[in-house]
Amino acid sequence: MTKQVVAALILRDEKFLCCQRTEHQALPLKWEFPGGKIEAGETPSAALRRELEEELGIHAEIGAEVTQVLHTYVNGNSVNLHFYAVPRFEKELQNRIFRDVRWVYRSDLPQLDFLDADKELVRRLAAGELL
Repeated sequence: MTKQVVAALILRDEKFLCCQRTEHQALPLKWEFPGGKIEAGETPSAALRRELEEELGIHAEIGAEVTQVLHTYVNGNSVNLHFYAVPRFEKELQNRIFRDVRWVYRSDLPQLDFLDADKELVRRLAAGELL
């Protein structure tokens, strides 16, 4: 079964908010955009609002869906990622679950070791094709 996942593309001053998984999480130390699984009965935007509150302590305004990525990992797990623009958020960012959280210039995104499912999106963001 394909996992339905939402992720936020938070862009500020030409930098994207990127998060690094801890060594104890699945796919340890990989970089990703913040977000998580859509729970039963949740809309994608409600799921993303909840995840951003849980992971970063922010109240986010969820914008338009930017792209969707269907990815199957070598272990057979597949994810359908829904990436949303987050034009604004309130409250101070808090790192509640990640090893690291940082603002990364668009052109520097490919230098981070992103999850395989995010790599094509990272390439397109870095090239200025999206957002």
